[in-house]
Amino acid sequence: MDNHAYSFNTYWSGQAPFVACLALQQLRQWMAQTPWFNNFDQSGWFDVAPEQLDRLQIDYQQEWLALGKQLLAQQPFDFSDRRFASSNWHEPIFGSLAAFYLLNSRYMLKLVALLPIDVEKPRKRLNYLIEQAIAACAPSNFLPSNPDALQQLAETGGASLFTGALHLLDDLREGKLRQCDASAFEVGVDLAVTPGDVVFENDIFQLIQYRPLSETQFRTPLFIVPPAINKYYILDLRPENSVVRHLLQAGHPVFLMSWRNFGQEQSSLGIDDLIQDGVISALRVTRAISGERHLNCLGFCIGGTLLATALAVLAARGDHDIASLSLLATFLDYQDTGQIDVFIDEQMVAYRERTIGGQGGPTGLFRGEDMGNTFSLLRPNELWWNYHVDKYLKGQKPSALDLLFWNNDSTNLPGPMYCWYLRHTYLQNDLKSGELELCGVKLDLRNVAAPAYILGTQDDHIVPWRSAYASTALLGGPCRFVLGASGHIAGVINPPARGKRHYWSHEQTPQDADQWFAQAEQHAGSWWNDWFAWLAARAGERQPAPAVSGSAEYPPLEPAPGRYVRGQG
Repeated sequence: MDNHAYSFNTYWSGQAPFVACLALQQLRQWMAQTPWFNNFDQSGWFDVAPEQLDRLQIDYQQEWLALGKQLLAQQPFDFSDRRFASSNWHEPIFGSLAAFYLLNSRYMLKLVALLPIDVEKPRKRLNYLIEQAIAACAPSNFLPSNPDALQQLAETGGASLFTGALHLLDDLREGKLRQCDASAFEVGVDLAVTPGDVVFENDIFQLIQYRPLSETQFRTPLFIVPPAINKYYILDLRPENSVVRHLLQAGHPVFLMSWRNFGQEQSSLGIDDLIQDGVISALRVTRAISGERHLNCLGFCIGGTLLATALAVLAARGDHDIASLSLLATFLDYQDTGQIDVFIDEQMVAYRERTIGGQGGPTGLFRGEDMGNTFSLLRPNELWWNYHVDKYLKGQKPSALDLLFWNNDSTNLPGPMYCWYLRHTYLQNDLKSGELELCGVKLDLRNVAAPAYILGTQDDHIVPWRSAYASTALLGGPCRFVLGASGHIAGVINPPARGKRHYWSHEQTPQDADQWFAQAEQHAGSWWNDWFAWLAARAGERQPAPAVSGSAEYPPLEPAPGRYVRGQG
């Protein structure tokens, strides 16, 4: 057979029978031209047993013939895939496009699974690239092959396509595919509306002290470090799902950092700056205003990593005065970083260090839009192509969802800080080593001896829950681990009143995460109830709530949410 007679595109479209050997040859040529695979020995990767290929090809041809008969008989198609759920896809012509696409997708994944690639990184990268290609090639992504978009075009007299073009232009200007309209909410009006005051600021952050929502409060304040990418108000969305508001109603004094959206003036900041002049400075001011040295501390995602790092620095200096530590969906051990690992290698990190990290080159910013787009493409059908179809092909306005609005409200990171973080966490995983020098001391997480509450979420594609569990072996104090249902954001922001989801808990933390899960008890509802009870036991006695914010040394500067979260600082 002439290998040039069939192209990869004709195979993919379903217009030619599946030829397993040809597909392997095309795949091999494609990988040879892809820089991601240049550093690996590919010998033996394509030595698939002939009987496996024969079985795969026979199965494929049988299903292909069955679909062909269904098309010729003009029988309707039915799909469980959400992309092809409408009745328009039941029609034989469009239904057959979807059916052949799904058939080819399944068998391409089966073929890749047969490849005897025993090196983890290239197998992850190949799976990622194939899944991206499969998601991108769906007939629903193209106007001529999407019956729903064509129907919308006809019914609106072309207006849907014009509106879609406007959506596309807006997203191109912003450099990201927005999943929520920019006008859907306004920070300080619809979101981040819990009353409070900015009581301190520097070039890195503002510190917000929230006003009491109860007549009495616990003595021990809660100090919160939110993620440094995106804005802090993921923890203070709308009143009904605001973590901050629920804490205040329960009687906890709350102080929260609002990270700056870093600009070129801050592009030379390193990790020492964000730890010393960021987290440690905020903790110091919280102690001064509250009059309490022992604080309960909470960190979410990378905010938890920065918080635990800062507490380890303080511990190395002899400061162990922390009442408790809560880490939500946080990495301390980066052994398994999930899908994001496909992007990380020495070549990529070294490139960032040269271009924005100040090592042999200038300093710059890591753009928050780049991080947001990357995380969206980790789940292309749920967080990328569905919005492409709805916004650009159908001209529809995205749903007004507070979580998605926050997700699009990204912030930049200083290049040197970002590069240090990449190298010592995702690439080398030596944050846990006890040997790193940071802020003039040796960093050892085991010196953080306060009781710790650690939350993972079951479907987290950013911080896999077993990696969150690994923190229980790194910290020096007693740990309680709880596993929530759902993902990185929805699993954390789950107020009890909604009665949604469930969580698992167990009093012991054995070394193996799966052993913990096998012994854990499942509970209905939100994990918040469990955490609030744990936190109250470490918050001291109750006393009259303060009448005013700040102190003589740190008077209020402006009302919350403050200039920094609005991008005005």
